[in-house]
Amino acid sequence: MGKTLILSGLLFAATGLLAEPLPQPLTLPQALNLADAHHPSIQEARAREAGAGAMLLAEESSDDLRILLEGRLQYLEPSTLSSYQENNDSRLGLLVEKRLYDFGYTRAKQASARSSLEAARWDGLSERQQQRIRVLQAFLEVLLADLEYVRDNEALAIAYVRLNSLRNRHELGKLSDIELLENQSRYEKALSRRAATEVKQRSMRLRLALALNRPEEIPSELIPPLPPDMGVTLPAPEILAEKALRNNAALQSLRKHIAAAEQLLVAAQKRYGPVLRGELGAYQYHRDTGSTSPFRAALVLEMPLYNGGRENAEAARARAELMEYQALKRKLELALRQQVLELRLEQDVLRRKLDELQVREEYRDLYLDRSRALYDLERTTDLGDAMVQISAVKLEKAKLQYQWMINQMRIRMLTGELLQDELLQQEEQEG
Repeated sequence: MGKTLILSGLLFAATGLLAEPLPQPLTLPQALNLADAHHPSIQEARAREAGAGAMLLAEESSDDLRILLEGRLQYLEPSTLSSYQENNDSRLGLLVEKRLYDFGYTRAKQASARSSLEAARWDGLSERQQQRIRVLQAFLEVLLADLEYVRDNEALAIAYVRLNSLRNRHELGKLSDIELLENQSRYEKALSRRAATEVKQRSMRLRLALALNRPEEIPSELIPPLPPDMGVTLPAPEILAEKALRNNAALQSLRKHIAAAEQLLVAAQKRYGPVLRGELGAYQYHRDTGSTSPFRAALVLEMPLYNGGRENAEAARARAELMEYQALKRKLELALRQQVLELRLEQDVLRRKLDELQVREEYRDLYLDRSRALYDLERTTDLGDAMVQISAVKLEKAKLQYQWMINQMRIRMLTGELLQDELLQQEEQEG
């Protein structure tokens, strides 16, 4: 990985593009494409990646060639025995230094920084995946709120018509006060329910706008996605768990953190070891003596003899960090197994509930047809109830289908299929 690529990443993370207006009406693919467009959570992840890239730059340049220009203005009282009685002992020098070998310390620090950058990239991918799910869930919740409004609005209209009819009967003395109040109470309940649904519609739209990082552009109209094929063959839970343990982005990040911590432990054990350094120097003196020289070259070996226990302390801290990441990795592996199993089994439950709803939907359709026929013959007045029941079944069916879609995306995230190809392509280009 070159320094130019890292600097490009830093520049990209710090630069924002002007956002296009939110499409109206808004489709689900459009919303998902806008999921990570400069959202604060994504920017935060990119900032952490930029910080890790800067740390790698610092480590890679720690053993670079060092060139110094040294100017020294110095007054000197020469010894009375010296044949050079000049007081001005100033000099100008050009120094070149290079760490040649430190027995693995710098190499371990650079490897640790490189693994930390890779971990930050996996963390960024994980955050982008979660943001996609948040947008999907917010989008579908808006659609469900709209369906709830349709159901409650139909129920309110029916309650209003009935109440007017009963008021007429009450005026004619054919209905008691208590029966009229009972039906008026039902109407008020339906009115309150629809008002609550209207509030929910606005709330869900605001939640979607916030998920898209467009708080001032509330989406007014959404186009429902095509219903998912819930009859597809799903992989066995064991296969999904194996894929999750192999490809999950958060788990990949922890593996990189472990690699970084292992190299930090190696660096801590070598930090106070010997260092071999090369030095070159060219000087110009105002006061030339027999001991001054215009050029010097040296190979310097530094061998620390005592560090006061600092090496043990740093190694213990690095070892503790390594143990923590190893524990987090094991903890996540157990959680992934549980999450994948629960999502996979829930899909079976949703599929079974959909079969039940389809039978109920057919029954409600036939019941509505019969109610229409009887209504035309003026033999029944439950046509409105039948229409409300149809809307309720559509709502329940949409809930099942949308939950299926959310679960499928979560399974793709846990098993490393959601957006992961983008990171792999990026690594191939930078490799």
